[in-house]
Amino acid sequence: MTTTISPVLRNRRAKPMRFGAHAAGFSMIEVLIALLVLAFGLLGFALLQTLNLRYTQSANTRTQATNLAYDLLDQMRSNRLTTAAYTGATFGVGGASGANCSRPTAVVTVAQNIARWQCQVVAALGPQSAATVTFAAGVATVTLTWGERITADPNTTFAVASRL
Repeated sequence: MTTTISPVLRNRRAKPMRFGAHAAGFSMIEVLIALLVLAFGLLGFALLQTLNLRYTQSANTRTQATNLAYDLLDQMRSNRLTTAAYTGATFGVGGASGANCSRPTAVVTVAQNIARWQCQVVAALGPQSAATVTFAAGVATVTLTWGERITADPNTTFAVASRL
């Protein structure tokens, strides 16, 4: 018994592969273009992540500056008789050190509060930070200036005023 191949199958096998409507798969140029588009997308995503990190750290620094300014205002409110003494909290760049941020436990003086606050400012905002505290006509103003560690802006300032 011999097997014979039908003429339809024989013709199908004999036809050579043509490029055109019946071709299957991807060409090399399509693969390269897809890889190029994917590479640009991944680079854009990496740039987005680094910018996100920068802005998050900058926002964190601004939050710390806000908390430090309100902390000093709260200290001034808690002892209104010595409010004018808190203008001694003013210091320029490099004028305070962040070396010893201890909290005294016995009788706490205004000078100790100021020294602790200055230490916290330098520890949180860096050695290039400065503070100005004024008290006039019942209004206390705290201004903090620091250099952003991540952005090129050397002078970022936050100021808050409160009537005591």
